[in-house]
Formats: sequence, C-alpha cells, structure tokens
Amino acid sequence: MRRAILSAFIVGAWLLAGCEAGERAGISAPRSPVGPVPPEPQRPGDPERGYRALVTESYVSCGIPYAAYRESADPPPPSHRLPGREGRNAELPYNFTAHTTKDGVELVVSNCLTCHAGFFDGRLIVGLGNEALDFTEDRVPYIEGLGAYVQDEKAAREWRKWADRLEAIGPYSTTDTVGSNPAISITWALFAHRDPKTLAWSPTALIAPPPTHPLPATVPPWWRMKKKHAMFHTAVGRGDHARLMILASTLCTDSVEEARAIDAYAPDIRAFIETLQPPAYPFATDEAFAASGQLLFEANCTQCHGTYGENWTYPNLVIDLARIGTDPAVALAGTGGSEDRFLRWLGESFYGESARLAPARGYIAPPLDGVWATAPYLHNGSVPTIDALLNSGKRPRYWRRSFDSKDYDQETLGWRYTELAEGKKGTDSNARKWVYDTTLPGAANSGHTFGDHLKEGERRAVLEYLKTL
Repeated sequence: MRRAILSAFIVGAWLLAGCEAGERAGISAPRSPVGPVPPEPQRPGDPERGYRALVTESYVSCGIPYAAYRESADPPPPSHRLPGREGRNAELPYNFTAHTTKDGVELVVSNCLTCHAGFFDGRLIVGLGNEALDFTEDRVPYIEGLGAYVQDEKAAREWRKWADRLEAIGPYSTTDTVGSNPAISITWALFAHRDPKTLAWSPTALIAPPPTHPLPATVPPWWRMKKKHAMFHTAVGRGDHARLMILASTLCTDSVEEARAIDAYAPDIRAFIETLQPPAYPFATDEAFAASGQLLFEANCTQCHGTYGENWTYPNLVIDLARIGTDPAVALAGTGGSEDRFLRWLGESFYGESARLAPARGYIAPPLDGVWATAPYLHNGSVPTIDALLNSGKRPRYWRRSFDSKDYDQETLGWRYTELAEGKKGTDSNARKWVYDTTLPGAANSGHTFGDHLKEGERRAVLEYLKTL
C-alpha cells in the first residue's frame, strides 16, 4: 500500500523534465529556419551553489505534508540518496526535497531529478534522463488516498492545494507507454490555468488546454547542455536558458515575486549542469576497433553531430523534416499554429522577458557524448538500440524493453528488448503500457537512415567508437 500510494507522488514532478517555452508575444509566434542555431549570452552562475540549490531549494513549493509522506513511504535505499544533503533532506530520496511553508507546515516536494536522474548498471547518474517513469495510469485515486494521512488543518490546506493542481493537469499527462514523458503537455496545461501577467492560479482553464493525448518524448541528458544553443528536440528554448528552466516551478509558483526569488539562483543551477560530464562506459572496449570506428564516424556523422575529444566541435544544426525523415508530429505541432496560444502566454509572462521559443520545422541533431547510456533513441524513443538506429531494417515495429538498469546489451548499445508480433491493441490490458507501438501517432520509428549504407562490420566499429564518447 505504501508504495502504491507513494507512486502517486511522482505526478508532482510531471513538469520537471524541462518544457518548451514560448515567444515573447506577437499576433503569431515567429519560426526559425532549419540550419545552424546561433549562440546567445547566458547569465553566469556558481556551480557549487547550483548543486546545493538543485538538491535543497524548494523551487517546487507545494507537495505532501511530511507526516503523510512518513506514513506512506518506505525508507529509500542508500543508492537513492544524494551527497551533500543535511537535515530532513538527508533522509529523503534523490528526487524529493524538504520544504517548510510560511505557516510552518513541513512538506516533501518534488525536484528536477525526478526526470533528470536515472540509473545505469545499478548506479544513480545525475543528469541522465529518466526513461523509466510511468505516466500511463490515472493517479487521482492515489493522490486522494494520501489525504487520509493528513490530520492537521494547515497541512490539509497544503495537501489540498497540491492535489487540486495535479488533478487539474491530470488529463493532459497520461501517456500510452512507460518511459514516455509528457512534460510539454503538462507545461501547456499549467499555462492554461495561470494568468500570464500575475501568475495567479485559476481552478478553471483561462485558455484552451492542450490535447489530452501527449505525443511521446524522451528526456535528453543534461550534460549536453554545455554544447547546445537551443534546449530541446525541436530547437526551441532560446535566450536565457536559466529562465526557461524555472518553468519547472509553475505547478506551485503563484506570483511574479515567487518566480523572481527562484530565478535569482537559477543561473547557479545552470552553471552546475554545465559542469556535468557523461559517465564513462563501464564495460570493456576494443581500442583498435574503436579507432577504426572513429574514422567511419568522422566520415559519416560529424556534419550533424560534431567531433569529440579535447578540441570538440558541435554545429548546433537543425535538420529539416524531409532530410531527417523521423516522425514529424512534435515538430509540426510547434510550427503549425496549434500551440501558438501557449507561445503567446509565455511571451506575456515574466518568463518571456528574457527567454523565447523559436521552433523550427525539424529536429536538432544532438551531441553524442555518453549516447550509449541514453536509450531508447530518436526524440520519441521509438528505436531501442543504437545498432537499430544505424540500420533501419533492424527496427522492431512492436517491442517491450527491460527496465532493469543492469540488463544492458553491450553489442547493440541499448536496453535488452523483446520484439512482439502485435501492438497495443492485440495486447492484454495489464501489459499494454509496457509495449512500444510504432504505429501510434507520434511514435513512428522511421527516418535517420544515414547508417544504412554501412556494412555490418563497419557499423560494429562505429558502435565500438560510440562507447568511448
């Protein structure tokens, strides 16, 4: 019961995977061309202060009263604890933070690591996108169930605030598949419930909310941020990155004054993120084979993904839909006008003072540092391994992956998976959420066929090289 109820608390971090922000308002939202994304100045920050802020500051300021958390949660294992935390935070798992309200109510709230930390080979890696979160179920019954543990009147008010907001955005957060992250849809839903000028919360939507069926998306690793001029898959997230990052607080931030207080230390968090390095590949590699793979990589892949090593380069290049050929749904939603009301909302708000959205009709080719740890692949997570990414003929139409962080395939560079004969419609309802079905809207595994011309031995060499990044 404890784990079932606590699982509801994950919804408190729905928005924390990062979210696409909007243009500073106009009648219509500007679009960007495909091609290079130019750099823009960023506010400086202190990485050490940034780490402390990331894991101890309550930038999400609503949550479950501590007494209810204590009754409903099992103690976290040592692998789920973070260094450098003190007091109540030292006893909480990595993705929760202690917060005391002005009325003296002690809460446990979500933090960014719910979506921006993950496990590989049994080890927690800060900055690795969490591709194992489950947003497929309606958590409202569990959220309401937590209320049974809340007795104090002030605590009950805090719990009710948190619960009401999660219930308001709940219809826009349910995904088809475990691992798919609905952060963009949830952010739009939060915008719909807030006045852009004051940030005041409205129980009813002030503008039309997003569709109730989020498009599938993965969570890119944070260590890429040091190279990227635009933050997200469709090359949006321009201008002040730190200001965009604090959109993660909009579940609970009810005034511009509160937003400014969080913004004061946001550049420090960004500075910490820029210090993150990808983990080293933990298994054996063949150095000679990797060297031959590097030559193949440099001949075939650097134009889009850059070069690596001490003198690395990265082109920050948006590839148009016709050339990349991957599922276009996310890019078309950003450039087709259907999201303009949310872009206008951000442009009218405090967040749009220094940050903007400039979607392009394509996807940005990411840096590949630590790419071996970031399965599944493409922006929608439709390809389970890098081997299948480099050979489109190997991509399964229907598949189910392992969620054991030690069940990694060193040959194909991805989580072990089982190819299935049927998609979700032909699967038992209890198992449906575990099936990745590439025939569903936004979930296609097409495109990125740039490795198809390579011979099998050449692909194996490239895979060996990618282990070294």
